[in-house]
Amino acid sequence: MAEDAGFEPGARGVMDYPEHERTYGRFLGLVKYGTIVVVAILVFMLMYFIAAAGVITSFLSALVFGGVASFLMATGDQKSMKH
Repeated sequence: MAEDAGFEPGARGVMDYPEHERTYGRFLGLVKYGTIVVVAILVFMLMYFIAAAGVITSFLSALVFGGVASFLMATGDQKSMKH
């Protein structure tokens, strides 16, 4: 038969709120900056394949977009994370 698990199945544990907030903050950062990277890749592909702008111009366009979007996201964090 099954052995004793060593814990009560219905018991509630204590939640570690600081760890929860750190994990949530990291998740939000991953989503925000991951989205910026994906859209920057799409900007590169748009400029290179559709606009025929060349590799260097396409790369610079994606880099400028990524920089501006990262700056805007970072300044938004200062305002939105104050509770």
